[in-house]
Amino acid sequence: MRTSVVIFIACIAFASCTNKPSYNTIIRNGTIYDGNGGEPYKADIAINADTIAFIGDLKNASSKNIIDANGKAVAPGFINMMGHSEESLFHDGRAQSDIRQGVTTEIFTESSFGPLNAKMKEQLQDGQGDIKYKVTWNTLGEYMNTLERKGISCNIASFVGTGTIRQYVVGEDDIAPTPQQLDSMKLLVDQAMQEGALGVTCALIYPPDFFAKTDELIALSKEASKYHGMYISHMRSEGNKLIEAVRELITISKEANLPCEICHLKAAGKSNWNKMDSVVKIVDSARQQDLPITADMYTYLAGATGMTSAFPPTLQDGGFGKLWQRLHDPSIRKQMATAMNTNATAWENLYYGCGGAEHVLLLSFKQDSLKKYTGKTLAEVAKIRGTSPEETAMNLIIDDSTRIGVAYFLMNEDNVKKQVALPWVSFGSDEASYTNEGVFLKSNAHPRAYGNFVRVIGHYARDEKVLSLQQAIYKLAKLPAANLKLQKRGELKVGDYADVVVFDPATVTDHATYDKPHQYATGVSNVFVNGVQVLKNSEHTGAFPGRFLKGPGYNLKLN
Repeated sequence: MRTSVVIFIACIAFASCTNKPSYNTIIRNGTIYDGNGGEPYKADIAINADTIAFIGDLKNASSKNIIDANGKAVAPGFINMMGHSEESLFHDGRAQSDIRQGVTTEIFTESSFGPLNAKMKEQLQDGQGDIKYKVTWNTLGEYMNTLERKGISCNIASFVGTGTIRQYVVGEDDIAPTPQQLDSMKLLVDQAMQEGALGVTCALIYPPDFFAKTDELIALSKEASKYHGMYISHMRSEGNKLIEAVRELITISKEANLPCEICHLKAAGKSNWNKMDSVVKIVDSARQQDLPITADMYTYLAGATGMTSAFPPTLQDGGFGKLWQRLHDPSIRKQMATAMNTNATAWENLYYGCGGAEHVLLLSFKQDSLKKYTGKTLAEVAKIRGTSPEETAMNLIIDDSTRIGVAYFLMNEDNVKKQVALPWVSFGSDEASYTNEGVFLKSNAHPRAYGNFVRVIGHYARDEKVLSLQQAIYKLAKLPAANLKLQKRGELKVGDYADVVVFDPATVTDHATYDKPHQYATGVSNVFVNGVQVLKNSEHTGAFPGRFLKGPGYNLKLN
């Protein structure tokens, strides 16, 4: 009898030894950077379904998908705090220029693709360039669900634009909303927050956002605050009135009682470069008073926006169509030319701030007949056309019937390095995600689309030693996830969603330039989004596991 018991116990022990735990994916031998900024450590990671199932020693575990990460870093997926893939994902949901940098989540800010009224839907449909899609939605939530159903490789989340809501209710005119209109605008914020918006956003140098006064922004921010959202802003100035703009943002945070983020932090224009130290002191002081002020940035010296940023917003009163008509009036054109060469304080003159036509790079046109100018400076095109730079800019806008995509060289490297090291700064490309083929090659991207995040971990952490790799990963993942209140994201932790990136810290490199922007970064080998592998051995798998990530107000009904 005793012998039988011993044999039975031995059989159980043998069975348990041979019954190895099994997982969907195991990443072995990697150096773990968990996203919290602490020292890295060696461990294996197991993924089941969409979740991190185990971190530790998995030498006795099995999987059909085993990745050897020896000599490589394993980190939480990066969060693009300012992606502009609202249109590009319709054409190609693979989000390759981001995915190949380890970005697993894109955040849409500055404006939003909902809510839309009938006129706005028509404008969005008719104003499309190389990328075509049908505008079938009305609300922000419907738009986000449309993208998710279409199939996307990255997660997406969005703020609702105060300018979008203003246009919906008030229109594009330079007028203040009536009390009744403001109530309608608040209701639209409520709806967007309940649909999953992260908060409210604006781009205050562009009309119609420019026409909003501080009290209007506070009123709408208070609505977002009720749903535990935040306010994120392309501030009213990044140049001559930079200090005043930062103070306005802090005022909104105080009055509306919500966290505030500065979009693409910068000091624009040589005469303003010395203001960055003051900005840092102001933000640090606010944070010491427990005001949750943060910022994001891109790691380049040029911004990219529309050529119309060279014109006073007041001359764009009524929308682009009215501006296009005004550009045909000789007397207004004369005013425009004068304004372009004015060091304005009432509006943000990026043309003057960058130093003129030699520092304006043409990136994108709608009309095929104008695409030959892509990659040239405004000064070069003015010489070709035999007209002044100011006349050339106005004529190009008339001919293309768009605001025309351009890059303005505005910043300096010393400030970029200072900002990269700030503990409250995360990173955003302020660009779409592209594939370097097909329709995307009809325009030039800003190189930040292909290199912004890899540039943080390769150039600034590894090469320039501006910050450590673990600090860089914290600022690329955990910091933005915490600011946005994205649950179970931004960290390598058992039970969290499996957004994971594997890369070689020694070789990761950005290659995109202003001359040749459509070049993928290298050094990132494997990327998982919600547990599904979207990058394998540095090649896209074609998988679309991306989800619409909702903000904290999702389905929160207030009394």
